[in-house]
Amino acid sequence: MNREPYPYNARMRRFFLISCAVVLSHAALTAQARKETVEGIRNLTRVDAVVACAGATAPEAIPGLAAQGFKSIVNLRLATEPGAAIEESKAAAEAARIKYIHLPFNGSEPDIKVADAFIMAVADPANQPVFIHCGSANRVGALWLAKRMLVDRWAQDKALEEARMIGLSSDALETFALDYVAKRRGGR
Repeated sequence: MNREPYPYNARMRRFFLISCAVVLSHAALTAQARKETVEGIRNLTRVDAVVACAGATAPEAIPGLAAQGFKSIVNLRLATEPGAAIEESKAAAEAARIKYIHLPFNGSEPDIKVADAFIMAVADPANQPVFIHCGSANRVGALWLAKRMLVDRWAQDKALEEARMIGLSSDALETFALDYVAKRRGGR
């Protein structure tokens, strides 16, 4: 004897609950990471309470980062990039009492050692809250993708969605990040 007088209703209820869970999980991701506009900072994404990712950041914007509570800045720009202002940014960070970590990451020739150093730096609680930037947020997005998958154990599709929101736009950097994750998961 069937205890459920309306088995169709049970199936519909189950379908409804699963659908709600999928919609809410997607909403949680997009609600967590959000774009912000700040003078002197290009393409800023507040990822969560302890991480912000961005593109080019003027040295004049650094005191504002200190006022927002950031303890460290991870800069992925090469010193040879136009407008990189590495020394000026470092001096501004020191004046604002923010730890300055310069990890030059060449998007044309990505280096696994820089990726390793990046993950160590951003995963270290002593560096949080951390502000991460490059020129456009493309390189930041690539390395953040790897961090999400390796450290936070996010699924690839979820991590890619967030990385693209941050600024990942290069197929070559996306491939580098995914290959890097595969190598690190394989123990190589």
